[in-house]
Amino acid sequence: MLADASPANAKVGQRTLAALKQPGAEVVVPAIWPLEIANVLARSEGKGLVNESQIAAFTGLLKRLPIVVDLESAAQSLERTLELARRHRLSAYDAAYLELALRLRVPLTTFDAELKRVASRTGVDLFPS
Repeated sequence: MLADASPANAKVGQRTLAALKQPGAEVVVPAIWPLEIANVLARSEGKGLVNESQIAAFTGLLKRLPIVVDLESAAQSLERTLELARRHRLSAYDAAYLELALRLRVPLTTFDAELKRVASRTGVDLFPS
């Protein structure tokens, strides 16, 4: 976990990683997710929070986890995702996660307080609860 992560966010991250290591586990992420991860890592390195070898170790871990990138999320971006972003005043990026959780009827993991609030209002379960 990054050094500047809040204790609550670090705990959610650790629980999510632990769940992903369980047999049969799988997580589905929208197509934007790999770019968001790359952005967080690049910005964290720029701030001196991580170094190149730590990034390599973390990306190696991510590649071994059962993470599936949902390509349908890109097809939804100019319709359902845009509609959700407008209706709930979310960024299109956050709305992509909400759209995926609604479409697949799966729990959502997020650190974003506003996205958690909207997810709860729209009937999306949060993981871990």
